[in-house]
Amino acid sequence: MTKDTIGKVSQKCKISAGLFWADYSVLGAQVQELEAAGVDWLHIEVRDGKYMDFGMPRGGFDIIEATRKSTNLEIEAQLQMVRPSFDVFKQLADLGVNMITLPLETMGELPIQAITYIKDALGLKVGVWAWQGVPIVAFEQYILPYIDIIEYESRAHFWVKESGKSPHTMDDIMLDNIRRMHEMIVAAGLEGQMELMEDGGLNAGNVADFIKAGMTVGEFSSPLLKGPQGKFVPGAGQIEAAVKKLRAVMDEASDMYRDEKGLKK
Repeated sequence: MTKDTIGKVSQKCKISAGLFWADYSVLGAQVQELEAAGVDWLHIEVRDGKYMDFGMPRGGFDIIEATRKSTNLEIEAQLQMVRPSFDVFKQLADLGVNMITLPLETMGELPIQAITYIKDALGLKVGVWAWQGVPIVAFEQYILPYIDIIEYESRAHFWVKESGKSPHTMDDIMLDNIRRMHEMIVAAGLEGQMELMEDGGLNAGNVADFIKAGMTVGEFSSPLLKGPQGKFVPGAGQIEAAVKKLRAVMDEASDMYRDEKGLKK
């Protein structure tokens, strides 16, 4: 049975494990180690080869199928696509995805129609996301009871290849962005049911600041799947150690800044 975690806001800030930096030759083993180590759900970026002019699609249906067979964790498909069709949503549902997150920049006039279809027709959880630079006000229309999560992603320089490091850059403005988004959720009376995720650039050194700002979920890939010597090898204990290190910092910050109702007043 798949665990039911997404959209259930808790006192402890959650870990969404991104598979961007997975070693796809041993994907199943890495996914199983992430689950055993205690991450809350899995985050897969699904590309069409057109979005942001990435020449090669990534996180395709075959990756989702392999991931679903390897875990009982919930799987989020974060769509990095141009106007993804309802047929894509249906295929993702058939593959066992639990939540679809839609890109605000490239959905055109379709977001609410797509959200309605994903929730009502497919029975999946649903979210919206955007890159840093999209105005915070763009999320205002989606602070709604039937949306499970909103996600904001820090800028990234994907053309720089540094072993063991994330391509994301964490600008100071991202803390203020998350704080303002949290305030929007509180004003709508949804602090106890809508997740707020910072995506990219998080690590054990800065995550506490984002929890203090109102983040309920952090997405991590580099910190959980690679180090200075390259991608972590299943069975070596590296993934478990990385998750435990991150979890300890996040739990401490959650206890300091959060209670069962959300951020402490």
